[in-house]
Amino acid sequence: MTAYILGALLFVLGICLSLAWHEAGHMIAARAFGMKVRRFFVGRGPTVFSFRRGETEYGLKALPIGGFCDIAGLTSLDELTPDEQPRAMWRYPTWKRTTVMLAGPVMHVFLAVGILYAMAVTVGLPNLRPVTEPVVAATSCVGSVCPAAEAGLRAGDRIESVGGTPTPRWTDVLSTVRAADGPTAVVVIRGRETITLNVDVAQGRMGASPVPPPAYVRGGLPETVAFTGELLRGSASQLAAFPERIPAVVQAIGGERDPDTPISMVGASRLGGEAVERGLWGTFFLLLVSLNLFLAVFNLLPLLPLDGGHIAVVWFERVRDFVRRLRGRPAGGPVDFTKLFPATMVLIAIGGAVMALTITADIVNPIRLS
Repeated sequence: MTAYILGALLFVLGICLSLAWHEAGHMIAARAFGMKVRRFFVGRGPTVFSFRRGETEYGLKALPIGGFCDIAGLTSLDELTPDEQPRAMWRYPTWKRTTVMLAGPVMHVFLAVGILYAMAVTVGLPNLRPVTEPVVAATSCVGSVCPAAEAGLRAGDRIESVGGTPTPRWTDVLSTVRAADGPTAVVVIRGRETITLNVDVAQGRMGASPVPPPAYVRGGLPETVAFTGELLRGSASQLAAFPERIPAVVQAIGGERDPDTPISMVGASRLGGEAVERGLWGTFFLLLVSLNLFLAVFNLLPLLPLDGGHIAVVWFERVRDFVRRLRGRPAGGPVDFTKLFPATMVLIAIGGAVMALTITADIVNPIRLS
């Protein structure tokens, strides 16, 4: 139980630091472009301590829930002092404002790549590749008949062809055996010998299984980038399927929980605690990586108050002003966020309801590690 609690707390800390890392991306990019960053805090709630360096106040809040970066003039509603007026973020070029907003999600990707690279060069990354090598792991029976074993097929044999058809991959072995019936010539390499066996295929099977691929594979930066790409595609797919999975979350509160249903930070922390309790540190870090990549994709949705929503507003202004110039009219100025406020509050309410729903499901019927 102690290990479980420690793991859950570590995962909560990892979430908090990940969200603060996100905000640090906004701060670094904003300062690089000369924008004024008033405050950068880790956590939320009452201030534990703070200090000032230059024009920015840094500090720690009591609740370990992300953090925030206060950039002067993020929106037209921001009250600015006279010295902040020329440096208001909304006055900067489109590409600079876009870069600042993208910096947060990108930091999640950087963090994920860093963790995955450390895993790749040490314990290795989970092997996502299917069985490809046509090497026999073991022979078995088909009903009461053992065709491969009776023909002399052994573990370690590499199957070169079946019935005269080359089999460079195990999928080729499967397809040719399924099409065969009765005595079939199977050419194998055993050590330095090439041997032809006569296997009496029964019902499209010969009773042989492949050598499974390794669970983890070591590598370097190319393998890390490829694995990150796979996880990003998975995160995008999960996000696209999110709305249709909400009913399953409702059903899970009083019934069986589908492992594919969305989880909250509470559910993710519980899984992190279970991983540490079982000594599965690789699983712990993969959960943290998956969370960061999901947050990167989620934050790019073109909805306020997400980063993607601010980017959408920035490019709306750009396109609008381009059209106005074509008509010989001056630029329209920053978007009036008061007109967007009702839609933003609706989205926040929906997000809060979904969060409450998933947290409830994770408390009363949590998903557990298999």
